[in-house]
Amino acid sequence: MTAPLQLSSAGPEPIPGDVALAAVLGYAHGRRPLHHRAPNARTGRWVEVPAFGFERFDARPRATGPLGQDDILTAEGLHGRLDPEAWTAMAAVLPEVEPLADAVVARAAGRAFWELPEDEFSVLAEPGTVGALLREVDELCDARGASSPHVAAALHHRRPDLFPVLHRTTRWQLLPHVREGDSGVAAVVHRELCGPGFAELEDAVRAEGLELTRLRLHDVLLWLSATLRLAHAVDLGRVVEPARR
Repeated sequence: MTAPLQLSSAGPEPIPGDVALAAVLGYAHGRRPLHHRAPNARTGRWVEVPAFGFERFDARPRATGPLGQDDILTAEGLHGRLDPEAWTAMAAVLPEVEPLADAVVARAAGRAFWELPEDEFSVLAEPGTVGALLREVDELCDARGASSPHVAAALHHRRPDLFPVLHRTTRWQLLPHVREGDSGVAAVVHRELCGPGFAELEDAVRAEGLELTRLRLHDVLLWLSATLRLAHAVDLGRVVEPARR
C-alpha cells in the first residue's frame, strides 16, 4: 500500500495510494473495444485497443542524436497528429530548442527534477535556472508558431526524469497554484513532487514492471483527473492488476 498523494492541482482531497496505483496500471495496460472494418471487407469485427497513450508514447524507444523526426513522431503519439504546417514548425524549432535543453541538463548536473532546489524555480535566482530555461523553451515555441506541448513531450521522452510534460489541460490546472516569485507552472509541479507519496508510488509502479518516473506519474494522474478519466483508469487498473498477478 502506497502513501496518499497530496496533488492539489488535481483536487482538494489526497489521492489514496491504491487508487493512484490502479489509475497508473489502467493507463498503461487498459484496453477499450473498437469496431474495425477494413476497406475491402463487408463486415467488421470488435478489437481491443489501448485505452490511453502508454504504448504510443511511454513504451517507445528513446531517440538518440540531435532532436528530429523521431522525436516529433513520439510527441504525436501522446498529443495527436500535427498538421503539415505545425509539423514543419516543430521540425524547424527543434534545432533552436536543443541548446536550451542541453543547458537544462547541464544545470541539473545529474539531478532529477524533484531533486533540484526550490531556487531553480524562483525568479529571484534567475537567470540561468532550470525554471527560466524551461520558460525560454515555451517562449521560443510560441515565437516560432510551434506546439509547445509537443516539444515538451519530445524533451520528456528523452529525459523523463528532468523535463515536465505539459498539455493545455494540465497547464490550466496548474496555473491557479502559481505563487508570486515562481518561474512558471514547473514550480508547482516541483512543489507537488516534493510532497509525500510519489517516491512510494514510483517504487510500486516499478514493482509492477513499469518504468515511469515520478515526474511522468504526476502528469498522468493530473491529466486523468483534469479530463475526468481517473475513475475509468482506476476501474481498468483494478481489472488488470489481478489478471497480471
